[in-house]
Amino acid sequence: MKRFPIVAAAFLLSVVCTAQAATGAARARLDAFATGLHSLTGSFTQTLVDPNGNAGRTSSGTLALEAPRQFRWETTAPYKQTIVADGSRVWMYDPELEQVTVRIQSSEEAHSPLTVLTDLKQMDREFKVTERGEHDGLAWLRLTSTAKDPQFAYADLGFDANGLARMTFKDQLGSTTDIRFSNWKRNVDIPASVFTFVPPKGADVIGDAPVLQVEPLKD
Repeated sequence: MKRFPIVAAAFLLSVVCTAQAATGAARARLDAFATGLHSLTGSFTQTLVDPNGNAGRTSSGTLALEAPRQFRWETTAPYKQTIVADGSRVWMYDPELEQVTVRIQSSEEAHSPLTVLTDLKQMDREFKVTERGEHDGLAWLRLTSTAKDPQFAYADLGFDANGLARMTFKDQLGSTTDIRFSNWKRNVDIPASVFTFVPPKGADVIGDAPVLQVEPLKD
């Protein structure tokens, strides 16, 4: 089961929700959605379409974001998976495999084609940004990387009158991930525990886990 796009999608959304935008129909809606935003919760459904146009199973779940760098992406059906970014590391827990993968958050963010939305000058340097007009009832904005070896061919953001409604991105292998959002709640109080992850007992932990500081024994 291919689940990597879930990780990418979580990062794409986390940076979109802290963006400050400029002009144009889609950018104007992005600006309205992001201005004054410091926390956000909602729901998502996600479908991966292979290069031949065959759609896989749709997954669904909930998400929580808090500026500038914390988020939780919880897949609840048809399988369970949890992704938590605590500001320094990203934790991905797969209960089926009883495995936790942890990465330094800054290095993971470097692979996201949308992190530049927090820095418009960087966006102008590293991406071609184009308005894609309106279709499916949404105003669309496309980001295409100018890097020699980009991770994604492009990422499209679709906005309705209430904000970000849909996100699609195409990887370099030709697969497309389509994500639809609903039930947004802006600037809600989110407990700190939501963005804290402790590996379950017995789970294998792989990657850059933090080194636990052990208090020296006192005489």
